[in-house]
Amino acid sequence: MAGEKIVVVEDERVVARDIEKRLLQLGYAVPAIASSADEALQKVAEHHPDLVLIDIQLWGEADGIEAAEAIRVNFDIPVIYLTAYADEATLQRAKATEPFGYIIKPFDERELHVAIEVALRRRLAEAAIRVALEKEQELRELKSRFWSMFAHEFRTPMTSILSCTQMMEQYGNTMPEARRREYLYLIQNSIRSMDSLLNDILTIARAEGGSLEFSPTFLNLEQFCRELVEEIQFISDSTHSITVTTQGNCANTCLDKKLLWHILSNLLSNAIKYSPPGSSIALDLSCPNGDVILTITDVGIGIPPEDQPYLFEPFYRASNVGTVPGTGLGLTLVKKCLDLHGGHIQVNSTPGQGTAVTVKLHSNSSCPIPEQMQNR
Repeated sequence: MAGEKIVVVEDERVVARDIEKRLLQLGYAVPAIASSADEALQKVAEHHPDLVLIDIQLWGEADGIEAAEAIRVNFDIPVIYLTAYADEATLQRAKATEPFGYIIKPFDERELHVAIEVALRRRLAEAAIRVALEKEQELRELKSRFWSMFAHEFRTPMTSILSCTQMMEQYGNTMPEARRREYLYLIQNSIRSMDSLLNDILTIARAEGGSLEFSPTFLNLEQFCRELVEEIQFISDSTHSITVTTQGNCANTCLDKKLLWHILSNLLSNAIKYSPPGSSIALDLSCPNGDVILTITDVGIGIPPEDQPYLFEPFYRASNVGTVPGTGLGLTLVKKCLDLHGGHIQVNSTPGQGTAVTVKLHSNSSCPIPEQMQNR
């Protein structure tokens, strides 16, 4: 390795300059030389070196071991001791600071070079281990959140189903027809909720595992959007007014129907979920120059600015959702489907005023030509 910055801490000026010369010949940079513990801390804070070579015996009240401990605690920079003192007590004090090396004076250039390279490579290895451990911890936390969410989101509809069936079993013969229909409606909604959650989880798992395919086909996008809106309104029993407007010719686009269904169904469901009952939702569709732009606009609770950078993280939910149910997986799924489609998403939202989500896709030019079009 070469070019790394090394600060030299040595109170004998001639020795310090000799070490500096050797380091420069080996290809390292020496941004500063210090002669005391206080000056060493100042130079380290100023230059943020990759390594510090420090003598144990220094001018001033604090010695090199005290300075090395402060460097380790405050800056997490590796230290190699350079000293003519090697008694047992000194060694034990030095070891407590967790140094990356200990060279006894006088030393030759090769010995110095080897000690520095070992220390620098050890630092890189330890940094890589720290990153791996942090990722492992994040994965454990993510799995813990997943199972907690999964259990909670499944327990709620299962409890509703169990309660309804128990009531119907106990009072089935005397239960009014209106109440019976109400219980059946709750059971159906609970099953739909569980099915939707399972579909989202399985789709995300396929995307993570690389088995979620991108298969574009010719699609009448305007018709697809209108049918999807009808389906979403029926499933959610929504009282919202959802309008679909189209600009340009969107009758013969080349998109992946399944991925597009996941994208739009989640965005429309969010607009319904976080908007007042009976309010208006707009789905605007345009197809300029081979591109597809879909914008879903609502007048709901909006998303606080501090939450917006994290919307696509698994299980993340905005701080203002209150008691509105949800898993925090919908937008994660949207983003993964968009990535497979080579698309982009933009969210513009103001708390208390509403949200506009714009999705941009490119109509694929390599769609297989339908048989009926080939025979023309």
